[in-house]
Amino acid sequence: MHKTILVAVLLAGALFPVMLPASPTASGIGQSPTAAQITNWNVDVSASGAGLPAGQGAVAQGQLLYAARCAACHGASGAGGPMDRLVGGAGSLTAAKPVKTVGSYWPHATTLFDYIRRAMPFDSPGTLTNDQVYALTAYLLYLNGIVSENAVMNARTLPSVVMPNRENFTEEDPRPDAP
Repeated sequence: MHKTILVAVLLAGALFPVMLPASPTASGIGQSPTAAQITNWNVDVSASGAGLPAGQGAVAQGQLLYAARCAACHGASGAGGPMDRLVGGAGSLTAAKPVKTVGSYWPHATTLFDYIRRAMPFDSPGTLTNDQVYALTAYLLYLNGIVSENAVMNARTLPSVVMPNRENFTEEDPRPDAP
């Protein structure tokens, strides 16, 4: 029975090949993105800090913004709330139930910035300004004891932050090559 279905599918594919449109507008649906749209969507930040935008934010600014936009989901101090815990967990990664937070797990502060900018706040992702994202990043790093209370994060200072778990990540893939 299964062979019959497979033969029918293969035969149908050979007799009636699927034709894809040459461009998004060839089907009359959608449109090609403009250069401005592509620029607006090209917001990735690498671990090295490549792609970080202009702007800056201080811990104190981040504290105010966190209270207004983040505490409802992550708790007043980042350690409790209905959503993921952001603070604490130091020394727990080898435990049966590790606590993976910004301070205990994340390998790069730059990817924290990238995640906040793309995905937060949960109810309206991508709406924070670069200055606000830098401020929130600074505050979360401060709450985890990684930067001082006077820290200011920007495209120069953020890549220099050394995360506590950085050395436990590797650039190499330890899996053997597939045959």
